[in-house]
Amino acid sequence: MQTILTPPKISHTPKLLTSRIEMRLNKIFFNEIHSKNPVILSVKPDVIKKISRFISGELRRSCAIGIAGETASGKSTIALDIIDTINMFAKEYCLENAVTRINTDDYYFDRSEMVKKAGSFAEFAKHYDLDVPEALELELMHKHIKQLVFGHEVYLPKYDMSGTAIRKDNVQLATPSRVIISEGLFTLTEKVADAFDFKIYVDVSHNVQKARFYKRAAERHLGDSADEVYKNASDKAKIYIKPTLKTADIVISGEADRQKYKAFISKILCIIQELYSEKLV
Repeated sequence: MQTILTPPKISHTPKLLTSRIEMRLNKIFFNEIHSKNPVILSVKPDVIKKISRFISGELRRSCAIGIAGETASGKSTIALDIIDTINMFAKEYCLENAVTRINTDDYYFDRSEMVKKAGSFAEFAKHYDLDVPEALELELMHKHIKQLVFGHEVYLPKYDMSGTAIRKDNVQLATPSRVIISEGLFTLTEKVADAFDFKIYVDVSHNVQKARFYKRAAERHLGDSADEVYKNASDKAKIYIKPTLKTADIVISGEADRQKYKAFISKILCIIQELYSEKLV
């Protein structure tokens, strides 16, 4: 099997190939932005060129992608759809080390002793705010992403989301891959944002986001506390999450059909397939 970290031998100079790939990508992004219910809402200047440099092999290291958005914006679903599409492509073309996921939630600080002292996670959460960046060790996440980007294996933490607030460190081996991808509420906040080559914000209308939240709250049996949880999350989002929209390289719709996300990524992967099969002209 070939590693996707090693670009194929090509007859074109990297800059010439980058230019040709950039032309293709510009068309793909333009058509998507101007389509009905688009996946891509906006893209900053020079971002497409940078993507082209990674695809062509002009930039020969891993690239890191950070995805952020409000609670119930659809960021986790979008990230998983991107990962699944890349993994299916890698399997079909026998490419190793295609994508590594970093779960932002695993960097919540261990607060298990505080939960025990409070008597339950619900009581603990009344006096400890989980909807602020300070609740996570984002500096460690930044360090791990940088290590992976430059080719080093990393042992990642694992946070127990069942209500114990236990975080175990150095339990999950992550290996370097062509794409490092992470999503979370605070993925694009100050302490970690510059670890990413591409910063993506998932935008969603207030009504859709609120409806999704309360559906999830019912599934998690939040009961009467749902209103309080939603208000706190919304208030903190105005301070910490929504401002990251302005710094994002790409803004994605959180309301597009899931198949459209996969179809858009597949169009980009098609360029890579042509490159590896030496059909790109």
